Amino acid sequence: MAVLEQLTSQKAIDLEGKYGAHNYHPLPVVLRKGDGVYVWDVEGKKYYDFLSAYSAVNQGHCHPKIVDAMVHQAKTLSLTSRAFYNDLLGTYEKFATELFGFDKLLPMNTGAEAVETALKICRKWAYEVKGIPENEAQIIVCENNFHGRTTTIISFSNDPVARKNFGPFTNGFIKIEYDNLTALEAALKANANIAGFLVEPIQGEAGVYVPSDGYLAAAKALCEKYKVLFIADEVQTGIARTGRLLATCGNCTCPTKNCEGTPETKADILILGKALSGGAYPVSAVLANDAIMNVIQPGNHGSTYGGNPIAAAVAIAALEVVKEEDLAENADRLGKIFRAELSQFVSENELVKSVRGKGLLNAILINDTEDSTTAWDICMKLRDNGLLAKPTHGNIIRFAPPLVMTEAELRDCISIIKKTITEFKK
Repeated sequence: MAVLEQLTSQKAIDLEGKYGAHNYHPLPVVLRKGDGVYVWDVEGKKYYDFLSAYSAVNQGHCHPKIVDAMVHQAKTLSLTSRAFYNDLLGTYEKFATELFGFDKLLPMNTGAEAVETALKICRKWAYEVKGIPENEAQIIVCENNFHGRTTTIISFSNDPVARKNFGPFTNGFIKIEYDNLTALEAALKANANIAGFLVEPIQGEAGVYVPSDGYLAAAKALCEKYKVLFIADEVQTGIARTGRLLATCGNCTCPTKNCEGTPETKADILILGKALSGGAYPVSAVLANDAIMNVIQPGNHGSTYGGNPIAAAVAIAALEVVKEEDLAENADRLGKIFRAELSQFVSENELVKSVRGKGLLNAILINDTEDSTTAWDICMKLRDNGLLAKPTHGNIIRFAPPLVMTEAELRDCISIIKKTITEFKK
């Protein structure tokens, strides 16, 4: 078979089924092209993308500025490793640290790598700065979290599918209920060896659970009280997705000024990925101030690809697009329209129980059990009607379109969602 042979959807699906590991269960649609908020399958059918590669494509598919930066740099210099300097990494680090309000950036490639990096930094800080006895540091995490699927990360997951038959697991983590300040303070008070609190500002994979107003600010205050690092995993919520540059805005240059108030919720360690590259290239980063990041010395941590010239060029372009096209403001404005329209619809439709979210990270809860196929079946009908979304946790459908969407496009999508659910038969 010629490499560039035009495949039918079924042929492409069959090839993956035969030759690929079965570690995903995709919606049966085979995509070939993307542009802005749209994608096309191999037969040429056009769809609205309402998942954005799990919020990696905030800037829209194949954004010309990001693609041009990637192509230009790929033709110039792609990889040096960190054995040598390159002429773009420092420029990128300066741009990103000034944008987000931190002293230092440690570049990696994937979201899970960035989470692992943050955990290592937190532990080293605990031993060398806080004075916790070596190998005794504990990090508090939240139940129903999703931070990736590496061995350490699944050690503190409570997803049986991610965990079963992958042990033995890594120790050093304490799980508490999400959005529960009483549980957080109890855990902090009970153990002098707590090094950090790792939290998603919104639990995306768990079903777009938005915490109570003031939760993040109060959690940060508790961390400061007990000299514990507040670690924000903004791989999915960062880069304008929730209607501001970061869900944990602090001193960053967020244009909306739509933050949670005082005390500021700025993280001690910030984890970014996904839309840091606009979906064009694997780029992730961990940011912190000198008092924390300076515990990392040569040889402590690294990656051959982390900080490569293409990644640096792509990330700068992707972040510039967010600022130049006011994507945080657009996400904030369109998200309010989406939730208002869907909330009204939910009140009149028995199949959907609720809608929740922030910015353009939203979800609807289907009135059925988690083990039902109803949400999947609705997503199949949405596909047939020209909109792509995916269920999570059985009876929840997540909606996260590219942030370059216009109001007219959003209202068209709302119409598709309403029509599909109204006509749906279990």
